[in-house]
Amino acid sequence: MTIRPLADTDAEAEAEADALRRLTLDVYLEAFGSLPDDYLAELADVRGRAGKALVLVAVDDGATVLGGITYVDRPGPLASIDRPDQAELRMLAVAPDAQGRGIGTALVQACLDRARGDRKREVTLHTAAFMRTAQRIYERAGFRRRPDRDMVDGGVRFIGYALDLES
Repeated sequence: MTIRPLADTDAEAEAEADALRRLTLDVYLEAFGSLPDDYLAELADVRGRAGKALVLVAVDDGATVLGGITYVDRPGPLASIDRPDQAELRMLAVAPDAQGRGIGTALVQACLDRARGDRKREVTLHTAAFMRTAQRIYERAGFRRRPDRDMVDGGVRFIGYALDLES
């Protein structure tokens, strides 16, 4: 398995973005049951995210997309962060048949490595309260629950986590 940015050549990028779009929508709809249309549109807009943030994919030796995550390195339209020394992780998704193989952990770690390289002081994220598998990944990486950062986005309640990279 390789973790890397979404492909940057047009045809390859379009195919990977489409694969990640389908994977992300399937994973989130399976987990949530249903989601508001505006949030579904945000999840589906992989190419739009890639124009504003770093979208990482996990691919196997045959270039099949196994998962993805978005690393947001500054305040802006994709972020709930408000300081330039923060980064945010968004939209972690791993294909159901690839779960349990360390892909989610590897995607999160790649983002944390990037945040350290970018000299960020803190990395934040939001997840649904019932997504215990994702929470275990985050907690093993050192994230701690931050109830003061809980939020509602697109009608969906998310709980906050943060990792202090300076400690």
